[in-house]
Amino acid sequence: MRIGLLTEGGYPYVSGDAGLWCDRLVRGLGQHEFDVYALSSGPHQEESGCVPLPPQVRRVRTAPLWTAEDDGVAYGRRARRRFTECHGELVAALCYSSPSQADRFASALYGLAELARDQGGLVGALRSESAVRALERACRAPGALRTAREARVPELLTVAGHLERALRPLSLDWYGPDGPDGGALGSVDLCHAASGGPAALPGLLARHFHDVPLLVTEYGVRLRTHYLNSGAPGATAAEGSPAVRALLAAFHGLLAAETYRQAARLAPGNAHARRWQERCGADRAKVRMIPPGMDAAPFADVGDAPDAADPHTLVWVGRVEPAKDLVSLLHAFAQVRTEEPRARLRIVGTPAGPEGQAYLGHCRMLAAQLFPDEAEGPHAVGDNPVSFEEPGGPQAPALAETYAAGAVVVLSSVVEGFPVGLVEAMFCGRATVSTDVGAVVEVIGGTGLVVPPRNPRALAEACGALLRDPERRARLGAAARARALELFAVEQNVEAYHGLYLEIVSQCPARGVVLDEDGDPRPFAVPAEARLPGRWTGLGARVTARRGPGWPAGPPVRGTSARGGSTPGPAPRATPAPGGPAPGAATCGDPLAQGAPAYGGPPAPGASAYVGPPAPGASTCGGPPAPGASAVAAVSLAEGAR
Repeated sequence: MRIGLLTEGGYPYVSGDAGLWCDRLVRGLGQHEFDVYALSSGPHQEESGCVPLPPQVRRVRTAPLWTAEDDGVAYGRRARRRFTECHGELVAALCYSSPSQADRFASALYGLAELARDQGGLVGALRSESAVRALERACRAPGALRTAREARVPELLTVAGHLERALRPLSLDWYGPDGPDGGALGSVDLCHAASGGPAALPGLLARHFHDVPLLVTEYGVRLRTHYLNSGAPGATAAEGSPAVRALLAAFHGLLAAETYRQAARLAPGNAHARRWQERCGADRAKVRMIPPGMDAAPFADVGDAPDAADPHTLVWVGRVEPAKDLVSLLHAFAQVRTEEPRARLRIVGTPAGPEGQAYLGHCRMLAAQLFPDEAEGPHAVGDNPVSFEEPGGPQAPALAETYAAGAVVVLSSVVEGFPVGLVEAMFCGRATVSTDVGAVVEVIGGTGLVVPPRNPRALAEACGALLRDPERRARLGAAARARALELFAVEQNVEAYHGLYLEIVSQCPARGVVLDEDGDPRPFAVPAEARLPGRWTGLGARVTARRGPGWPAGPPVRGTSARGGSTPGPAPRATPAPGGPAPGAATCGDPLAQGAPAYGGPPAPGASAYVGPPAPGASTCGGPPAPGASAVAAVSLAEGAR
């Protein structure tokens, strides 16, 4: 099977959140072939290079999402008219922002994609003044959102710029007719998008142009990420305005709804992401929740070894940023120190960008105020119970050793998706104290303590309770390790995706034409079942043995000729039952009698379901039968009379 893996800002680049699980998935599925279509999120990713690729990766095609040169395409009169109509419909759907606009948005999106394929690109058109004016007209139209009507010129330019960046995948050359080298998405059997948003757009277009089934994996829904990042400290005044946030939220919501509608299956990584998908319109019947697979081998030695950690040490591991709420953790540790004077706190992490650097400096100052250096005498050097360390430092050269150094691992976040660090601590057999955010409760189960976020007192009580009870720590740590190995090991993840790939291809096979080396269609490359329209059976239909027609069960029935002549033979004419035809008789134009064969329509309960056109040479009836006659017999006798 050939899989088209669609990524954004991750695999196959060295840096990226989605790179690790994608690499494990590709390496674990050696029986399949992978074509990687990657969208880079910044120049640093392209400069860092790619990870070593396994042999099952046949091809890698990349495109920058962070920049785009003007394509220089000059539209003619008809092309300009097409762009104006499609782009106007798309921005109008954003300004009304209601579920009823989903079809309007989808039609405009595919219209722009077809225009980009025919003309060679959309970059220049989306940056043009006419695109901004169309957005302004849609915002000022009657019935538009109140926040959209308040948009000024800077806000309109900001929204137009965001739309141009989000729609850059429409201008890629990944969707044309497939050649002998199989370089286009039309040659794959299945598209697997590693995230929603722009990464799923190539899969949507492959579904639209070539009918390739689409699988979408999400650990965080893009609409939720937009809500969290709206009004961030680094954003400009225009990006933080209500009009920009409302219009971009409408775009992400409508794009997510169309992605979920066209996808054959959705594979959220946790129940938190699944709830967001359902809120955005996902069909629950398509959802197959698959937890992310993580490599447990680096933590095996720590998990199997006897507990040699300092019984008074708390450990926090992660990226230093305001969402991790280290301030509440420091205040909670101050309360822990009042009851456990020997307690220590190790904060191991790297700051996330300039904002993280500033937040780390603030946390260092707060720790110095809460815990002045304690010295045994007037001439001794003081020691602070809180230490700030970087991963790979002299005190924590390996991540597993960092977790092994603490008796309790703490997570104090106020915003969290899938807590990777928490699963790593579970692999090491450590008891945990976490805040109730994101997928924490789903990951922990009953193997750790969970407290409300932004509650230092509850966090301090939970940490103190575990520090004072070593037996309870041991029980929770052993249960956490067993749960992590059962649910979050990479083997379970790979096996689940292998079964999902087979399920999708068996139910939604791609109907594209496979070409050989000479460019000719390859015979028997597509199974015959792929040519049948629709589904063989419904999702909830029961498969029953096919029954024969009902008329042989009774005595032979002879009807009158269609021209009004008498029926030859001594058999009497069948008399119809009051209110309907005789039992077992088939009629044309009326609902079929119970038990009669259904030709060309849905079967009655218990009837044989014959789907498709009649066999060559079979008789078809086009009008009502003669009064009191069997329709099948009437047509047969009429043909004989001719």
